[in-house]
Amino acid sequence: MARYLVVEDSNVVVKILKHLAKDTLGKDVVFANNMATAKRLYEQHKRTLEVGLIDLSLPDAPDGELVDYLLDERLPVVVLTGSSDSGKRDMLLAKGIADYVIKESRYSYLYALNMMRRLSRNRQVEVLVVEDSTMARKHIQHLLELHCYQVHAAEDGVKAMSCLRQHPEIQLIITDYNMPNMDGFELVQAVRHEFEKRRIGIIGLSGQGDNHLSVRFIKNGANDFLNKPFEQEEFFCRVTNNIEAIRHLRELEEQASRDFLTNLYNRRFFQDSANEALKQAQKLGKPISAAIIDVDFFKHINDEYGHQGGDQALCHIANLLAELTQPFLLARTGGEEFTLLMSGLNADKAYEFCEALRARIADSIVDVTEEAYVRLTVSIGVATCQGDSLDKLLNRADEHLYQAKDGGRNLVADGRS
Repeated sequence: MARYLVVEDSNVVVKILKHLAKDTLGKDVVFANNMATAKRLYEQHKRTLEVGLIDLSLPDAPDGELVDYLLDERLPVVVLTGSSDSGKRDMLLAKGIADYVIKESRYSYLYALNMMRRLSRNRQVEVLVVEDSTMARKHIQHLLELHCYQVHAAEDGVKAMSCLRQHPEIQLIITDYNMPNMDGFELVQAVRHEFEKRRIGIIGLSGQGDNHLSVRFIKNGANDFLNKPFEQEEFFCRVTNNIEAIRHLRELEEQASRDFLTNLYNRRFFQDSANEALKQAQKLGKPISAAIIDVDFFKHINDEYGHQGGDQALCHIANLLAELTQPFLLARTGGEEFTLLMSGLNADKAYEFCEALRARIADSIVDVTEEAYVRLTVSIGVATCQGDSLDKLLNRADEHLYQAKDGGRNLVADGRS
């Protein structure tokens, strides 16, 4: 079912939009060239449609009737038009359209399609509005909801900090300066101190007209600043730029935390995450175990089938482990070595779980080349935390891994027998 509806009556513009949409929106787009067809497509796909890109003047809807219809249906709408009439733009923005794009160039069409994709993505983005004025808070909430964000609200910095603790996925804070209990500057400082490892953008707001406020906000850790009252389109540009910057940073961090071959987490990410998980388990008094998994006789695979065959084998093992070990922490930590942290599993359960992993891998077949396949086995060393540091826990798991290898491989060892 389609996620995007594009309505345009010009054949030339449709050709451009279809060409650009292939790379921007993929195959989840349906096109119409008049209001009647658009309404039929809307009814057909209404459960999955997320955004509409709508020409303001259509043969059977010359005065924006389709825009009104879709807004009444609560579908986010980006208007595409040849009119640069600022009065018409302001009227449509007041009605609740997400954006107003003038047909000027190929870039305009690309911008409109990117805006559609952004609105779709925004449904997974959480934003916190912190404002003591009820009217101003509701206005900002309304604007953000027009762009499909998930919006939380707080009336001062103290309540905002509580909200951030309850909703760890919040990516952006929009905060007023002058508030009771904890003002905007104090909130920014508190956020940067308590949530220093979280990627959170902060936009400061103020209606006091003091030029020094923007500098103070930035110096205290905010990313951006807006004077009130602000233009709606400027507000959206600032919000979008901050959200996009956070998304790019998260993507870079995610790439840096992944192994290039298997796409599993790498050693550095494992060390950081495992240390945190270990501290949390010890604080709550919950069991936690670790396993080191090594592919048996991997050198033989490389020698016989080359490094490409070896890579195929490693990817096969990695995919199988990723599928079978959710939601535990798994990483590739060596050439043919994988490390697993099993939060909540005591010694008996960790052994049983790893034995099931070993058996499942031994039953699988790997296509190392187009003509050849092999069966692989793994040896696994398991250790359960006894108040250890992460290094000591992994060292014991490593010792048990060598016991499994010395015992003939294709075994699980935990030092208890």
